[in-house]
Amino acid sequence: MTTSIRGTAVPGARAADGRDPDEAGGAALAVPCARAAGWRLVASCAGPVAIGAGAPRVPPAAGAGRGRRTAAMAARLRRLSHALIAVPFTLGYTLVLLGTGLYTHLGDPGTVRDLLVGSSTDVAHLSQRPLLTLLVSALWAVGGITSPYLLAFPLVLGALERRVGAVRTAGVFLLGHVLATLLTELPVAASVAVGHLPASSLRRLDYGVSYGLIACAAALAGLLPPRRRWALLGGIGLALAAGSLVGIDPLTGWGHAFALLIGVVCWPYIRRNARWRPSSNGGDGAGRRFAHSERASGNT
Repeated sequence: MTTSIRGTAVPGARAADGRDPDEAGGAALAVPCARAAGWRLVASCAGPVAIGAGAPRVPPAAGAGRGRRTAAMAARLRRLSHALIAVPFTLGYTLVLLGTGLYTHLGDPGTVRDLLVGSSTDVAHLSQRPLLTLLVSALWAVGGITSPYLLAFPLVLGALERRVGAVRTAGVFLLGHVLATLLTELPVAASVAVGHLPASSLRRLDYGVSYGLIACAAALAGLLPPRRRWALLGGIGLALAAGSLVGIDPLTGWGHAFALLIGVVCWPYIRRNARWRPSSNGGDGAGRRFAHSERASGNT
């Protein structure tokens, strides 16, 4: 009689189902091997090689591309919202200018004319209600919704606000708006008082954000590398010169020049409190980058 010890086949023995032990052992080994190989029989296990029944491939989801596009759009919207939150003064002021600009085109022409005349920073209005006149005159952009100032305003003030904060940006804007107005209107009042100008010079139409905008642009130039700085100042100067050639009021032209000078005078204050300033490595060319200032800004 032959015996089997722990599954070792002994020659001449038969399996319980009557099959040859070699066949039974081969079948027993083939099944787990096939399962491990993903229902694919391999020659290293046992039996013939069976090629074919591999694991079924799962097709890509139909909405995968749409999901990626949605995620990319959501990321862009988050970046845009973060950029807008970083410049609250510029954002709010731009919305005000857009609203008044739309009103100048859609509102009653007579009412619009009365509002603009009442907002004029002439000597007559400044002598009666100076603070209110200076405030409301800066709520309009010359030209309304088609004004070029509406395009330059968020670009210039947004760039300055990201570097020095909302409070300091508002301070530079108000300084340019108020001082340039007074430097142009007070000489008119003095000239009328001594008889060099007629009394009609006390009333003129003068409003808009150009003085404050030019002062902020000049202040921003002080934070740029030298080449960009002088390019920006030169561009402003050329624009002002071109404006004087196309018939802009000479008094307004002087106000623009004063505003440019006020922005340049603000350079030391702006540079001391800037969040970003030109890095010291890399030369003075246009390729210089902005490096984070070690001095923390107190305004947001």
